Amino acid sequence: MRQLNLPPAPLHIVTVDHTRKVLDPLRRRLVALTPEEWVRQHFVHFLVAFRGYPVGLMGNEVSVTLNGTARRCDTVVYDREGKPWMIVEYKAATVPVTRSVFEQILRYNLVLRAPFLTVSNGMQTYCCEIDHNTGTHRFLEDLPVFPM
Repeated sequence: MRQLNLPPAPLHIVTVDHTRKVLDPLRRRLVALTPEEWVRQHFVHFLVAFRGYPVGLMGNEVSVTLNGTARRCDTVVYDREGKPWMIVEYKAATVPVTRSVFEQILRYNLVLRAPFLTVSNGMQTYCCEIDHNTGTHRFLEDLPVFPM
């Protein structure tokens, strides 16, 4: 897999029936090691190990229903009250972060109403803060500090 602009992660990778799998610490099971999963596992490791985000307040592949259709958010970080605080959308390192990626995460946020949206392909990461009261947003220079 490709080197990312994220710290190396101590991933547990195994081969099962000729398929490479990685142990996802949030889902607590082996999942297929796709290029997007490679980015997800490195990014989650970065959030937990380097930014202090609590692993117990994070979920991967979180289901949301949007216009009657089931969708899945790549990662949702919850605040200490259990409300969505950040949604993270991943793409493989070879997939550019485009406007359509942000439109995808904005649709998820119609349901979850998280104040922070982050998109990463492991090479580039963008985070914006949403003010739901005014309907405005601003891009941040860095990821926000998790609220204590």
